[in-house]
Amino acid sequence: MDEIFKDRTDAAKRLAEKLLWLKNENPVILAIPRGGVIIGNAISSILNCKLDVIVSRKVGAPDNRELAIGAVMHDGSYFPNIEITGMLNIPESFVEEEITKQRREIERRLIKFRGSKEYDLAGKTVVLVDDGIATGVTVSVAAHWIKKQKPKKLIIAIPVGPPKSIDKLNQIADIVVLQSPYIFNAVSEFYEVFDQVSDDEVQEIMKKYGYKLKSI
Repeated sequence: MDEIFKDRTDAAKRLAEKLLWLKNENPVILAIPRGGVIIGNAISSILNCKLDVIVSRKVGAPDNRELAIGAVMHDGSYFPNIEITGMLNIPESFVEEEITKQRREIERRLIKFRGSKEYDLAGKTVVLVDDGIATGVTVSVAAHWIKKQKPKKLIIAIPVGPPKSIDKLNQIADIVVLQSPYIFNAVSEFYEVFDQVSDDEVQEIMKKYGYKLKSI
């Protein structure tokens, strides 16, 4: 039986124990909002390093917005889901329109959570964190983008995720995972407390790290 985490902070503390070897490298913890920011905050506190956030957005199919045909980053980098797009005849104009729309939402969140859209990750050790993964698409897209920024090292750290998704992420970067159960329905089932995290909570955490946030 897989162990249940008390809450995100409990999971983060356990993850941090497996990341203590990075302490002397002064890593950047890059968290995926919103739940991942709780994880990132606890890890950053233990490792005494910088916390930052990163946002990617799914691009949904025309007739089924829940079906991801790809994902986009704030700078317009687009990562198509080849398995899906190969089966669908999606107009290029639709994809371009969706990329523009999702970029606006990403930019809004970045300004709200970190006050800027600019990153400087070249030559740095980066730890990408979230509170868990299901398909792993969001983390995967963020990881691919981070690697383009030429960091010294990229590590993905998550409390829980299914084996298939973990294997895919392992092809992109080194991964630290606490649990990888074969029976997996949702991230929330591995937490006693898995409350929604508000924008206000994220902003309060980010202010502690000196970010100048803007009202939008």
